[in-house]
Amino acid sequence: MAQFFVVGGEYADTSFCEAVGGDEEWIGPFADYESAKKEWSRRAWLTVDECTTRFRIERVDKDAPPPCTD
Repeated sequence: MAQFFVVGGEYADTSFCEAVGGDEEWIGPFADYESAKKEWSRRAWLTVDECTTRFRIERVDKDAPPPCTD
């Protein structure tokens, strides 16, 4: 069964590759996409004026095989 997480936070710059403090914040899990989207929207609007802060929704499916890394 898939779970959804809101992932992000403050980053070192607008390439969004390196989170300040080293780790991204993972909020959740949420049982469905709509619940995650509601939290994503809340956090995105709280930080709308901060150009180095970004959030996204990640889907994690424990029953799916891991993604190919080739």
